[in-house]
Amino acid sequence: MTTDVNGVTWPDEAIHPGETLADELEARGLSQRALAIAIGRPPQLVNDIVRGRKGISADTAVGLEQALGISAQTWVSLQARYELTLAYIRAAGRRDHVPA
Repeated sequence: MTTDVNGVTWPDEAIHPGETLADELEARGLSQRALAIAIGRPPQLVNDIVRGRKGISADTAVGLEQALGISAQTWVSLQARYELTLAYIRAAGRRDHVPA
């Protein structure tokens, strides 16, 4: 389904970029801990991103680019799209679709 706010059609479901990161780690056979070491971040941060508890900052995006070869712009764009989707869902009054 989609949400229409001010003439903008947006998905009803916000997909956290951590889901994409989790898929990428699985596809590469890479652990969260190994990634954390590679990007110089605490393992808990990587776990929080994968679980959708924290977002991907610009600095983390640069680290992911260096470690995974996926552009920082892609990671930042995924984060921005997630946040915008949440905002459109809230604006449409569809709070039942906003993660707790």
